[in-house]
Amino acid sequence: MPIYDYQCTPCKLQFEAHQSINSPAPDCPKCGSIAEKVILSAPAVHGNMARGRDLAMRSLQPKPDQAHGHPPGCGCGHH
Repeated sequence: MPIYDYQCTPCKLQFEAHQSINSPAPDCPKCGSIAEKVILSAPAVHGNMARGRDLAMRSLQPKPDQAHGHPPGCGCGHH
């Protein structure tokens, strides 16, 4: 079952809840109010997904043997 991050609107407590995607928002463990705000964050990446992400990020980086392509003094740091 997935873990979701919530923040209680009245008391601002941040907490995690194990629940299915279709479940209603949980009650705040501190004040009992219904948590209305879901905090969205990037998912953790492990295993083959991490390797694929790393390769994709590297493919976007300029290769050492590629020409700079900008005029001298452009300020981008590549020479």
